[in-house]
Amino acid sequence: MIIPWQDLAPETLDNLIESFVLREGTDYGEHERAFAQKVADVKRQLKSGEAVLVWSELHESVNIMPRAQFRE
Repeated sequence: MIIPWQDLAPETLDNLIESFVLREGTDYGEHERAFAQKVADVKRQLKSGEAVLVWSELHESVNIMPRAQFRE
């Protein structure tokens, strides 16, 4: 189930994004990006609709994923 990011308190949204960025472990190529930049990128992707917040009933958790990968 998609959770509208606009429905979350700003502090809650920031905490979810920061948690996501910390656990991702993504390789950014030759140039490592600063934590704050990674957080800003995810927030921009949520606001533009490229990424979505997803609630998993099976795992009872929230995740962030590209909209194209989400299947209801």
